[in-house]
Amino acid sequence: MDRIENLCIEKGMRMTEQRRVIARVLSAAHDHPDVEELYRRSHEVDPHISIATVYRTVRLFEEAGIIARHDFRDGRSRYEEATEVHHDHLIDMKTGKVVEFVDEEIEALQEAIARKLGYKLVDHRLELYGMPLEEG
Repeated sequence: MDRIENLCIEKGMRMTEQRRVIARVLSAAHDHPDVEELYRRSHEVDPHISIATVYRTVRLFEEAGIIARHDFRDGRSRYEEATEVHHDHLIDMKTGKVVEFVDEEIEALQEAIARKLGYKLVDHRLELYGMPLEEG
């Protein structure tokens, strides 16, 4: 079993074969697929999976805190496994590629800003949007 499938079972979720396929596809993803892409990949594994099943399953996994939804300004909700390890995202506006990164200086600066304004930082999301530097 993969990570997402195990998390579903730990949370007491009933795992149908189609949910297992979707969980495995999500676990294997190294990008941030939207529902259409999840459907395409899942449908390759099990042609009986419908797009409605993918939508329902994604919503169920998200509500259970197993996956995280992101809206990267491209009109599509995209998904990744919810992890304990914090990371931020840089979105390539030309290709749509999402680059995950961790920067301790940025993390410290965000903490300092919150503290300066009289707050304790409890959560945040940082999304940077950029165009590739021209080569040459």
